[in-house]
Amino acid sequence: MEILLWQARTNKGWVLEQLEKKSGVSKATLNRIENGQTSPTMDVMEKVAKALNIRISDLYESEYK
Repeated sequence: MEILLWQARTNKGWVLEQLEKKSGVSKATLNRIENGQTSPTMDVMEKVAKALNIRISDLYESEYK
């Protein structure tokens, strides 16, 4: 998830603070997700996906997508 979140965020040209403001997810949490230090809950994934205007499934790699 970390790489895909970083890519989605940077493709929009956003810094972490912008995603924090739009999603309501703290910058610290977003940073830990992007660095692979934590796995997000479904609630967090939904907030981030909505903020980025993408599908939740765009945030992770899986053969079961």
